[in-house]
Amino acid sequence: MNNTLRAAESRWFDEVPKVELHVHLEGAIPHAALFELIRKYGGDPSVPNVEILAERFRYRNFPQFIEQWMWKNQYLREAEDFGFIAELTARDMAGQNIRYAEVFYSPSSFVRKGLDVQDLTQAVRAGFSKVDGIEIGLIADLVRNNGPDNERKTLAGLREVKDLGVIGIGIGGSEHEFPPAPFRMLYDEAREMGFHVNAHAGEAAGAQSVWDAVRLLRAERIGHGTRAIEDGELVRYLAEHRIPLDMCPMSNVRTGVVGRLADHPIRRFVEAGVVVTVNSDDPKMFQTSLAEEYRLLERECGFTRSEIRALILSAIDASWLPGERKSALAAEFRADPDWGN
Repeated sequence: MNNTLRAAESRWFDEVPKVELHVHLEGAIPHAALFELIRKYGGDPSVPNVEILAERFRYRNFPQFIEQWMWKNQYLREAEDFGFIAELTARDMAGQNIRYAEVFYSPSSFVRKGLDVQDLTQAVRAGFSKVDGIEIGLIADLVRNNGPDNERKTLAGLREVKDLGVIGIGIGGSEHEFPPAPFRMLYDEAREMGFHVNAHAGEAAGAQSVWDAVRLLRAERIGHGTRAIEDGELVRYLAEHRIPLDMCPMSNVRTGVVGRLADHPIRRFVEAGVVVTVNSDDPKMFQTSLAEEYRLLERECGFTRSEIRALILSAIDASWLPGERKSALAAEFRADPDWGN
């Protein structure tokens, strides 16, 4: 294959229409935008330029990733900062031809620093609204480390901004230290308010964490779920009950959940009949993108273009869009000139 043809083949991953269901706003900030925020708040001698900033986002394990996540968050201090990153993140996603996304954001992390859930959410929505060509639903990622009582206050604030496209909640943070069980009542309350529910599980902790997410929290989708592969009964349960896994392969490699992409269990889940979607998680912290995730699945894991198109359609089906919107979006994708290339 000559270089021109190879480049054209690679561009397909950028051009094919896509859906993303598991991406964190605060982990998707383009590096140039984050560097601008760092300078806004006085700079950091350890990151004199954007190139050095990018090098900072390399990790040996999940706890080290959490440390860098917290370091980065200190440069998000005002509501206008969230409008700024929301716009640039949406532009980056639209540039990959992502037509629909469900984006996590973590309001409680910043409420503790004096921001208001409502003002922060309004700023995020205002930023997204400046970008054409992409529809975005918001999922509030409640933080395990804060405890259910604190996050209940966040949930009360979220109820007031549902009309800004907040469609669900999730639970993130240090999974290996804070199991799901204490949040059971909080999830019940969220459902009563009309929110969809997701849960990070099976990333920094094992299969039992996934069991607890589906049995105790009754999560509609599982964020990651990678280590569910350790329990055959759980894999069969996920397949039988059609509980989607929002898988983030390169995230798992970067944080050491799996050693290398070729060892990732994503294909084993697909072959077992589990509903699987592909996502980038924290793309600018993991040197990836949704287009790159699919590109690497073909190159490293042997996924065919037909299988990748099936994964994209699975993401539409697993989304929290209304049924008629799912059908229309799937038809739109199939009719796209880049779909069958």
